[in-house]
Amino acid sequence: MTLDDLRVFVAVCRAGSLSAVARDLGCTQSAVSQHVKRLERETAVSLLERHPRGVAPTLAGRLLCEAAADSIAGLDLTLRRLGDLVHGESGSVRVTTGATSVRHFMSEAVVAFRRQYPKVSLEFQTENSSRSCFDALVTSDLDLAWITIGGPVRGIEQRPVVELPWVLAVRDDDPLAGRSHVDVTELGAIRLVRLPRNSTSGNRLDAALAELGIRISSDTSVADWDTALLLVELGLGHALVPALPGWQVPGDDGHLRLVPVSALPPLPVGWAVRRWDALPPLARVFADTVAYHCGERLTNRGTRPLPPSLPPPA
Repeated sequence: MTLDDLRVFVAVCRAGSLSAVARDLGCTQSAVSQHVKRLERETAVSLLERHPRGVAPTLAGRLLCEAAADSIAGLDLTLRRLGDLVHGESGSVRVTTGATSVRHFMSEAVVAFRRQYPKVSLEFQTENSSRSCFDALVTSDLDLAWITIGGPVRGIEQRPVVELPWVLAVRDDDPLAGRSHVDVTELGAIRLVRLPRNSTSGNRLDAALAELGIRISSDTSVADWDTALLLVELGLGHALVPALPGWQVPGDDGHLRLVPVSALPPLPVGWAVRRWDALPPLARVFADTVAYHCGERLTNRGTRPLPPSLPPPA
C-alpha cells in the first residue's frame, strides 16, 4: 500500500469513475484499477462496487476513503508549511474557484498581494460548482477554495466573508426598471432566467423562495451569474442574481437595471479550507487580503460586509 494508491482511491471515490480519474492523471484506466486492487489485496476486503454508470465505495471503501482523505490532507498541509519555512516569501498560493470569481471578488486583492509578495506564485484552478471546489480541495494540494457558503462538509471548514443581497436584473425599458425595489411576493408572476440547478447559490435561492411559498417559472437555465445578465440584456427575460462587489454590469451604458429584492436572505460567500489552523502563512495572508478588499468594495456600495478574520495586511 502506497501513498499514491490512497490518493488515487480517494479520487476514484469522489469522482465515481475510474476513467475520469485516469483522464485527470493522464494514465490508463488499467493503471488506476491497479492502485485500487493493491489496496483490496492489502485490506482483504472489496472497496468498490461496479455500476453501469461508474463505481461507488462499499462500506469498507467509505471508511478507508474518509480516513485516507483526512490523513492525506494533513500530510499535504504539513509539507506545504515545511516548504514555506524553506522558501520564505517565494512559495505559492493555490486557489480553486468558479470561472468568474477571480474577476468579481479578487481582482484588487491579487494586485495588492502581488505588490507585497512579488516572488509568490498565485495559482488558480477553475471548477464549476462549490461541490467541485470541495472535492478538489480535499483530493489535491490546493490551499483555498472560494465558494458559496452552504451546509457542513466533512473535512472542510467554511468561513463567510461577505453577504450578497439579491437583485432583479431587468432591461432599462422594462416597467420594473424605475422601481426602488421589488417585493419577493411579486417574483411568482415574473419569468426568470434560472441559476444552475446543481449550484449552491441556486439551491439556496430555491429553498428561500419555497419557504416563502413562492414558485417561480423559467424557460432558461444558465451556467453562471454573468450569463444570466447577458441574457437579460438580450431581452430574454429577467434574472434574480446576487449583487456582486464591483460588478461591471454588461450593458453598463444603461441597458440594464439592478432592482433590489426585499425579504430574501442574502447569499453568503467566502473561503473553504481543510484546516484554518494549518493553513500556510502566505495562503492566510491572501485569504485575508481578499476579505479586506471585498469588505471595502461592499462598504462603498452601502452593503454590509462580514468582518475579516484578521486585520488587513500592511
